[in-house]
Amino acid sequence: MNDFVVIGGGIAGISAAARLSAHGRVTVLEAEDALGYHASGRSAALFEKNYGLPSVIALNHASDAYHQPYLSPRGFMLVGRAGEDEGFDADAATLKCPEISVEEARAIVPVLNDSITRAAYHLEAYDIDTDRMIQDFARQVRSNGGQVLTKASVTQVRFAEGLWTVTAGGQEHQAPTLVNAAGAWADQLAEMAGVPPVGITPFRRSMARIPAPGGHDISGWPIFFGVNETWYAKPDAGSLLVSPAEEHATTPHDAWPDDMVLAEGLDRYSQHVTTEVTRLEASWAGLRSFAPDRTLVLGRDATNPAFVWCAGQGGYGFQTAPAASQLLADLVTGRTPEIDVATVASLSPARFNP
Repeated sequence: MNDFVVIGGGIAGISAAARLSAHGRVTVLEAEDALGYHASGRSAALFEKNYGLPSVIALNHASDAYHQPYLSPRGFMLVGRAGEDEGFDADAATLKCPEISVEEARAIVPVLNDSITRAAYHLEAYDIDTDRMIQDFARQVRSNGGQVLTKASVTQVRFAEGLWTVTAGGQEHQAPTLVNAAGAWADQLAEMAGVPPVGITPFRRSMARIPAPGGHDISGWPIFFGVNETWYAKPDAGSLLVSPAEEHATTPHDAWPDDMVLAEGLDRYSQHVTTEVTRLEASWAGLRSFAPDRTLVLGRDATNPAFVWCAGQGGYGFQTAPAASQLLADLVTGRTPEIDVATVASLSPARFNP
């Protein structure tokens, strides 16, 4: 018998399971062959504390200390062109990113072209060792007597007499508390469990890997963004990742990139640099899942408190995971959260059942 069954083995589910494993026996059920296969495995893997809505930023800051062993320096740059001043100023203010001269920007990213008229930069953005973080959380679950099961696709969920029975991978797992960390499938799981969905919508985001522009050593370059996040580029293992940063509403599935959207995004990137994109090394897509208000959904369901939401992470799953998982464990076990009351309320599933 379990105390908790967590459905979903991405960063949201495995971090929640790790926190809960200190309070009882946990079983994690992941449908795929490995943890972090979908959104978590296709993350930009960036920790930028000032990126996101206020509730996300609060979780980012609360996650800072936990993140430190998993971080390496990256830096963040925003670049703008003529006519983009209003958007540039808004982005720079939101991200608390000081403006620098265009000449300084080119000294950092030498391929920026003459169309760049504004730039802002700060050092306080970091790469996250995402695989290590996931595996460390999984080890914590196991060391506390829990189990992490892959290839365990959920086919049935029943609730009777205060107990959940989940059928997955041909086996039944029982617990009084069920945690829904199913990512893009969170609403589908809720419906399977007889709980009203909250409107979680998956949005596709595509990514291309291109050779290092102009043969530069790009290892020290920051991640750099266009105004209003219409594209971004990030060094990765000697190549450059470029994303059109699109948000295309879709249904839960194993996502793949749209060639036209990817081409349009690469063109937007190309308008800011001196080097032409002539070859892709690889391309892929992932799903970022949001609630209607684009705020995470964390805590017990208002209609059935035995059902716990851990969903709607959007593109902020790794950034927020340490604090979000601790908050969820506090809410489930009745402990007083360290996060402020207003933020806790903004994240609560109760906001969908006023």
